[in-house]
Amino acid sequence: MSNETAFPVALTPTEWHLVRSLRELPESTLKARLREIVDHLCEFVAEPRCMQVQADGVPCASASADCESCQRVTGVLAEIARRLSVRN
Repeated sequence: MSNETAFPVALTPTEWHLVRSLRELPESTLKARLREIVDHLCEFVAEPRCMQVQADGVPCASASADCESCQRVTGVLAEIARRLSVRN
């Protein structure tokens, strides 16, 4: 028995493409790792709380800030995009 549950949901064409692409991948450790990375990335983008405390003593809540952590994540994503564009 599968642990997946079907339920109706409205998706944009971009969201549907992502879901379809993930579902079409054969089960493997690579697919599991991709799922894990996408999950963590979505969590970060949804709530990008930087652990670096700002001058006011409150952690940063903006992924567009000019701090080292956000720059590192943005840089990694840019590098992945660059490498993938070279393949195509």
